[in-house]
Amino acid sequence: MDILIKIAQLVVCLSLLVIVHEFGHFMFAKIFKVRVEKFYLFFDPWFKLFSFKRGETEYGVGWLPLGGYVSLSGMIDETKGTDALAAEPQPWEFRTKPAWQRLLIMAGGVMMNVVLACCIYIGMSYTWGDRYFDNKDMVWGYTFNELGHEIGFEDGDRILSLDGQSVDDLSKIYSTMVIEQVKCVHVLRGSDTVEVFIRADYTPQLLNSTDFMLPRMPFEVAQVLKDGGAAVAGIQEGDRVTAVNGESLVAADDIRARIAEAKGGNVELTILRGETTDTLTVAVSSEGAIGVYLKPFSEFVPVHTREYTFWQSIPVGIQRTGEEVASYWSQIKLMFKPKTEAYKSLGSFIAIGSIFPTEWDWYSFWRIAALLSVVFAVMNILPIPGLDGGHIVFVLWEMITGRKPSDKVLEYAQMVGMILLIALMIFAFGNDIRRFIL
Repeated sequence: MDILIKIAQLVVCLSLLVIVHEFGHFMFAKIFKVRVEKFYLFFDPWFKLFSFKRGETEYGVGWLPLGGYVSLSGMIDETKGTDALAAEPQPWEFRTKPAWQRLLIMAGGVMMNVVLACCIYIGMSYTWGDRYFDNKDMVWGYTFNELGHEIGFEDGDRILSLDGQSVDDLSKIYSTMVIEQVKCVHVLRGSDTVEVFIRADYTPQLLNSTDFMLPRMPFEVAQVLKDGGAAVAGIQEGDRVTAVNGESLVAADDIRARIAEAKGGNVELTILRGETTDTLTVAVSSEGAIGVYLKPFSEFVPVHTREYTFWQSIPVGIQRTGEEVASYWSQIKLMFKPKTEAYKSLGSFIAIGSIFPTEWDWYSFWRIAALLSVVFAVMNILPIPGLDGGHIVFVLWEMITGRKPSDKVLEYAQMVGMILLIALMIFAFGNDIRRFIL
C-alpha cells in the first residue's frame, strides 16, 4: 500500500507540473494567435490513452509519462520535422511570428513553473508558516559519520557558521555545506571555537554520504518494556542515563553503543531521576538492548514556526522560490564538474518517487511539488536542443545576428538534443538501479 501512495503522489505531482508548464507555452501561443494543434499530458507515440478536440486544438493524455508537449503550427519540435513545413508559411504559424513573440512562447513553460513554485510557497507560508528546528537549540551538538571524522569534525561539535555565515535552519546546514562547497566551518568544541577546513576533493564523498551529521539527544526513557532488563533493574519512565560503567556520556547514540558492547551481560548505568542520581545494574539482551523506548528528538528541541499574514507570505514565497532556483542552479553547475562526481546523484522517476512520504501528507506533497517545479524550470532552461532552452538559444541567436537558422539546422539540432536527453534519462535510470542494488 505504501508504494501505491508514493506512486499516486508522484503521478499527481508530475501531471500538475507538466500541465502548468505546457499551459505556459499554450497561453503565449494563444496571445500571439499561433495555432495550437495539440496539448498533451505525457507523450503518445503509436497510441494515446484519451483525447478530444475543441476548436483547432486536440487535447489528450499519452501513455509515456516522460513529460508532455504542446504542438504548434509551423514549428519544428519533437513531434514533427521539416516535412510538415513544406507548405507556404501562414500568418497563424509559429515560424511567421516576430522573434520576440517566439521567445516568449518558448520561455512560457519555464515562467509558469516558476510562478507555480511561487504560488505554492506563498500558500504554504500563509497556511503553515515556516517550521524548522533551530541550529542554536542543538546544545548537545552533532554526531558525525566516518567521513565527518576524517574531515576533522568530532562528535559533540556544535555548528556556528559556514564560511562565516550562520545557518539557523537545521535542515539546511548539510545541503549548504555540500552545494555551496563550503571551505571553512566554525564549530564550538567544548568551550573552544575551532575551524574545520573541508578540502575540495571531499566533495564527491560528501555528495554521496548518508547520515553525515545527526543531531544528538539525551538517553531519556519514554517507555519501559515489561520483563526487559531495564524493568527488572527498576528503570522508570523519565529516567535519563548519564553514564555507562562509570564513563560519563551525553548522547543517546554513544550510550546505545556502549550498552550494545555488553550484549548478553550486564552494564552499570548511572541514572538521573529528577534531582536524584543512582547507579543500577542492568541486564543486556543478546541483541544488545535493555528494553526501553526513548523520547523522540522533538521532545527535546522545540519546533520553531514563523507565521505570516497573507500579504507577508507573498514576499516570503517569492524569496523562497529565488533561493531554491539559486540552490538548484548550483547543483546543476556541480554536475558539469567531473571531479565532484555530482553526476552520480542524478536520478530518474524512481528517485523522485522515493522522496514522497508513505502517507498522503499535504504539507509534504506541496513542498515537494514546489521543489520539483523549480527543478522543471531550471532543467528546461538549459541550452540543450529539445528543451525550451535550446529553442530559446536559436531565437536569441536570430535576434542578435539578424539571421534565422535554417529549418534543416533546427531539425538536426532537435534530433541531437533528443538523443542526448534519452541518453541522460537512461543514465539517470541506471543510477537509480545501481543505488537500489548496492
